[in-house]
Amino acid sequence: MTLESIKEAIEQLPPEEQTILASWLSERDWKAWDKQIERDFSPGGRGMPLLAELEREIAEGKNRPMEDGFAERRESSQ
Repeated sequence: MTLESIKEAIEQLPPEEQTILASWLSERDWKAWDKQIERDFSPGGRGMPLLAELEREIAEGKNRPMEDGFAERRESSQ
């Protein structure tokens, strides 16, 4: 089966089934994204050096947690 034949088959589906398929594909993509994030930010993952750098910057006062910035924005807008 080729991508083109799949596209043609999708075009033949009723609109409701196309919507169900689109939702299924979207959910599948989000699950794959979640798994990738979990891998990247697990011990030894490729995102861990970035996280360690951010934690160091926070400890040095060069950066701060997002929650602090959000809280400050909420307070200043009241």
